[in-house]
Amino acid sequence: MQGVVKTFDPATGVGIIIRDDDRSEVMLMPGSLEGSLFRILRQGQRVVFDIESKDGTAVASRLRFGSDGY
Repeated sequence: MQGVVKTFDPATGVGIIIRDDDRSEVMLMPGSLEGSLFRILRQGQRVVFDIESKDGTAVASRLRFGSDGY
């Protein structure tokens, strides 16, 4: 899945990514950046990510640079 960072708060690790395919929002939760090269995200940054479901909410995981695999 590919998308663009809408918001990210480095203090809490919470943010939102907008999916490219249907423009829906995917949450970034504390720990979403674990195992990725990212330590901080900026608004408008393009990323590739996987989606996991946590308590019925779509949550981004395994973030990679936006050009990976494309």
